[in-house]
Amino acid sequence: VEEKDASAAQKRIREGSTGVMALPAARLRSWLAELRCDNAQGEYYLTDVVGMAVKARVPVRPLTALDEAEVLGINDRLQLAHVESLVRARRAEAAMRAGATLADPARFDQRGELVLGRDVFIDVNVVFEGRVELGDGVRIGPNCVLRDTTVGARTQVFASCVTERAVIGADCQVGPFARLRPGATLDDGVHIGNFVEVKNSRIGQGSKANHLTYLGDADVGKGVNVGAGTITCNYDGANKSRTVIGDGVFIGSGNMLVAPVTIGEGATTGAGSTITRDAPAGKLTLARSRQVTIEGWQRPVKKKSS
Repeated sequence: VEEKDASAAQKRIREGSTGVMALPAARLRSWLAELRCDNAQGEYYLTDVVGMAVKARVPVRPLTALDEAEVLGINDRLQLAHVESLVRARRAEAAMRAGATLADPARFDQRGELVLGRDVFIDVNVVFEGRVELGDGVRIGPNCVLRDTTVGARTQVFASCVTERAVIGADCQVGPFARLRPGATLDDGVHIGNFVEVKNSRIGQGSKANHLTYLGDADVGKGVNVGAGTITCNYDGANKSRTVIGDGVFIGSGNMLVAPVTIGEGATTGAGSTITRDAPAGKLTLARSRQVTIEGWQRPVKKKSS
């Protein structure tokens, strides 16, 4: 009997069918032909074959589920949300029993496999998708989404970061508001700051890109400083090209690095430069027009309407 068809007395029964049955196939074929849909739902109920089995003197044995939540039915969005909340609560409990600290277990959302090191801290509204591995002492800030990502020991991922198919080393700092796209690899001690995007690039040990930067299809060496507003111009409308930045390079603010291009080890590029050719190691490279002040120039004045 479906819930909508059940009488008050039937609704007081403390056991119900989960819809899970193991049936002899040969007999089931004949029973299915006898099913009727004369009920409030106008549906065929597979559970009606239980009565047919009893009439045919076929043994019927009920099995009691040890956990009601394992066999809850889902018929609408409200019931789906309820079951999902039960799953989230169980996963939050498992994470805490594994040693993680959750700022609010009710706002923990694990949608895939989560591997936890020791003493991990996870703030509110963090979503884990696919396989995510967090090393010892990792701290994940609020409102982050991590998908198929590995995070090394003692790394901090600050608020509102999104990572996908990324590898983050130990002792790194990421965010807030950073995006690591597929193929992003950060070696140990890397800093990726606010509004920085990394795609299909390796960032060497101790390098920093702290502000407003795009690093796509790039190989960045160790100890590099990438100034604010720097972009690797990796796409010409048809093909992707790589940018290579050597160890110890200092990239000035507001640089456009037009790939394919190589910045030699220990080089410095001046602020506002558009680098279209390889920059030699250990030297300062500038690529910008000379500043000019025009004497006697006046800003146009808008005419007042009559």
